[in-house]
Amino acid sequence: MAQKLIEIKKKLEVSLYDNSKPWTPILAIAEQKTGIERLYLALGAAVLVGLWLVFGYFAQLVCNTLGFLYPAYVSIKAIESKSKDDDTKWLTYWVVFSLFSVTEYFVDIIVRWFPLYWLVKCIFMVWLMFPGDLNGSIILYRRIIKPYFLKHEGNIDGAINKVKDSATKILDKAE
Repeated sequence: MAQKLIEIKKKLEVSLYDNSKPWTPILAIAEQKTGIERLYLALGAAVLVGLWLVFGYFAQLVCNTLGFLYPAYVSIKAIESKSKDDDTKWLTYWVVFSLFSVTEYFVDIIVRWFPLYWLVKCIFMVWLMFPGDLNGSIILYRRIIKPYFLKHEGNIDGAINKVKDSATKILDKAE
C-alpha cells in the first residue's frame, strides 16, 4: 500500500510540472509568490475543495464542474491531436460518465440524503479521469460495461432498429 502511495505521489508531481496541463502555470505563479511547493499547494486546494463539497454552498455545481470542464478540455485537445490513444481514453470517460449520470438520475432522491455525497461523487469523478493504470473509466468499462454490452449487443441493436422503424412509419404517415 505504501509503495502504491509513493507511485501516486510521483505521478502527481510529474503532472504538476507538466507544461501541457492547464494548472501548471497557475501553480508555478503560486509557488513563486508563496514559496510553498506546488505539491502542497495542490493538496491544499484539494482539501479546500473537499471541505467545500461537504460544507459549502453550490457543492453540486462544484462537483459537476470538476467532472465536466477538465474532461471536456482534454477531450477537445485529444480530438485535435494525432494520437488515437487519448481519443479512446476520453471517449471511454464520457461513456462511463453518461451511464453514471443516467443512473444518478434514478437514485438521486436517495443519495442526496447521504451527507458526503458530493465529496464522494467528486472523488469518483477524479478517479474516472485518473492517469495510468488506475484510470477508473477504463477499469469500469473493461470490467462491467464492455462485457454487459457484448452480451446484450444484439438485443440493443434490435431495440434501436424497432424504434427507428416505428419513427420512420410515423414520419411516413405524417407526410
